[in-house]
Amino acid sequence: MAHTANEGKIWLGLLVGGAILIAIGMAFEHQDLSPWLIASLLGIGGLAVVFGACEVMIKAVDGYAKKKQINTFVAGTMAGLASNIPEIIMLAFILAATPIVGFIVTAFTLHVGVAAFGLYCGFLPRNIEGEAALPAPLVKLSTDLYAAAGAIFFSLGIVMLLMKVFVGDGIHRGNLNAMDLYVLGSLLLAIEIVAIFRLIKRFSNDETTPKIAEQEIKEGLSYPAIIGFASLGLLASIFGGHAVGSFSEMLVESLTKAGYSKILGALILSIFASAGAFTMIAIAHFKQQYNIAMASASGAISQVPFVVLPITFILLAIFGQTGLIPVLPDGGILPINFQTTSIIFLGFPSMLILWKSVQDDGKVNWVETVSMVAVFFLAIYLLVAHG
Repeated sequence: MAHTANEGKIWLGLLVGGAILIAIGMAFEHQDLSPWLIASLLGIGGLAVVFGACEVMIKAVDGYAKKKQINTFVAGTMAGLASNIPEIIMLAFILAATPIVGFIVTAFTLHVGVAAFGLYCGFLPRNIEGEAALPAPLVKLSTDLYAAAGAIFFSLGIVMLLMKVFVGDGIHRGNLNAMDLYVLGSLLLAIEIVAIFRLIKRFSNDETTPKIAEQEIKEGLSYPAIIGFASLGLLASIFGGHAVGSFSEMLVESLTKAGYSKILGALILSIFASAGAFTMIAIAHFKQQYNIAMASASGAISQVPFVVLPITFILLAIFGQTGLIPVLPDGGILPINFQTTSIIFLGFPSMLILWKSVQDDGKVNWVETVSMVAVFFLAIYLLVAHG
């Protein structure tokens, strides 16, 4: 999808500009300056570097997609997967600095993504009956992921609630331990692996979905360039992710001292973390690349519960076992409390209405669009106001 959203050298400006801001923030970190100024420099610079790394990773995957002559929806989905790599590295630093906030940011990214999907449906071209047709791969495969995600959020939310209610308030609080997190992460990743294989096998040569033009294939990257961009994206992700991790630690500490919930800080981080995906959706839409835009919007949803969230579970387990983050008194790693339970539980209604709106006829009408947006923003409001 880089031929529309990633033309020019925007990624280079993001990497260089972000690196300069991080360097300034680190140079004055121990000076007698405002903590908010230092945090802002690290946060903005780190996010700019991560966005630049996303663009670089997308260029690498886009170049590979052109070599293999994959159609636009599948190429867009694969590019979305690649953009998760820098964000996951960034989340790893946040998890190491503030584990609970890192988990909430991950889950909140899903709610922000589904809200963006609902809003974007309002901008799709519609027929005389007010219906917007959706790409076949999204209808036939992504809806299965929406349903699976809804079932998992409901099941996990119920279990977390029951464990909190019936285990009691003693030392053994029924928190999720390393084994729980490994099992959850492995099962969720397995779903994504199967889905990707099915997507490539079933839809990569689908005649109903536009293919990448022959001219773009000829002008694509060479394999050494693809490897080079991928390596640069990984290195930049580590650099930017470390800065964002420091920013999140300062942000949460400041908000906690001011009496605000950790969820507010997580919401701010999740919006910033999703800004790159929103930008790609907007650019693809204005260029009338609707399949690419929908692939990005849908991928921002389906890849959270089956890529980002399971890797978050596994990272938490590893960090807990290696002593990088503190372990709870009962040996648990992820606490079961109001914040973690509610943010999982409220993923269920969002996935339910999303599945129903898309799966029934492969189109979205105005009632479905407004209903999706209302449910999504209700979940976000409840989490921020009462979390």
